[in-house]
Amino acid sequence: MHFEPYPFEKLTELLKDITPNSTYPAVSLTIGEPQFETPDFIQEALKNNSALLNKYPKSSGEAYVNDAQRSFVKNRFNVDLKQSELLSTFGTREVLFNFPQYLLYGKPNPVMAYTNPFYQIYEGAAIASHARVVHLSLTKENAFKPDINLPALKEADLIILNFPNNPTTSVLSLDELGEWVKFALKYDIVLLNDECYSEIYVGEKPASLLEASLHVGNPSFKNVLVINSISKRSSAPGLRSGFIAGDEKILNGYAKYRTYVGAGIPLPLQIASAVAWSDMEHVELTRAQYAKNLRLAHEILGVPEVDATFYVWLEVEDDLSFTCKLYEQKNIKVLPGRFLGRGGVGENYVRIALVENSVKTEAILKEIRDFISTSK
Repeated sequence: MHFEPYPFEKLTELLKDITPNSTYPAVSLTIGEPQFETPDFIQEALKNNSALLNKYPKSSGEAYVNDAQRSFVKNRFNVDLKQSELLSTFGTREVLFNFPQYLLYGKPNPVMAYTNPFYQIYEGAAIASHARVVHLSLTKENAFKPDINLPALKEADLIILNFPNNPTTSVLSLDELGEWVKFALKYDIVLLNDECYSEIYVGEKPASLLEASLHVGNPSFKNVLVINSISKRSSAPGLRSGFIAGDEKILNGYAKYRTYVGAGIPLPLQIASAVAWSDMEHVELTRAQYAKNLRLAHEILGVPEVDATFYVWLEVEDDLSFTCKLYEQKNIKVLPGRFLGRGGVGENYVRIALVENSVKTEAILKEIRDFISTSK
């Protein structure tokens, strides 16, 4: 198999011969990793249960984690899920890689569609599944929303959406998501929405594909799945706690497959994650911090206001040149958009991850503004 280097590997290669201006502190705004402390009550739950490291975890996860995650779905989206309609997982990256392989196994000419630009694990899963890829390109011209009328989509076996979207920050409404559910049912396509940024929003809460499924009269979630993770909402990517939820017929077979994958979560992490999933209050503080950072980006850089995620998708004349010069002059790393897309999508954009506290973020954004103004 041939896998493309990850975007961060490409960035390292791009910048390897550049000496940054050492009068400025080194800043990296490249990765979507929260730079806030994991809340104390989550850390305490982990510490207090470290003795359970002497036990093997179940591949299916403990019932209390499933319960906590289903409670989160109920509290956040007002969707009641049966126990069989949700599987606890080792984060979501492993699901995005191995679920397509499970689903597409045995199909003679599998077809997989996903949003472009994208989280690169989608592409890796397509390669590992020997799938032909249909890119759902998100551009300024289509308001960064996928074209449901793309003729090749009807041939897809699996469609992966990602809304709220990384990196473009776009959001699909309940009605828009509902149209995708109806499309998936009409052509018997499995539809999965990567909702890992569902809890990082400003103002109106983004809808879930599960809500959309109910909205269009598909209460069994036939052909419909979502994934979500604790990483962003609780500043706890190290807990590796996620889930996949929806169509129980699909999940029943996938659960059996997962017993062979060996992706069980250590019990202390499961206990800490259950505590985190069960609490909605601490997420408000995280969300407010990111909202403040996004407002600062709007005020300082003049970018459009963002409804969700903690990214800025900044349009520039040349994303490679911008990235190199910003690093050289200001010692600030951002990610060229073309590293996240294919077929020219993402070119002339850079992704900026606003994951630092607001004081640091404000100072960094002002340096970027100064760089832009002096580069014209």
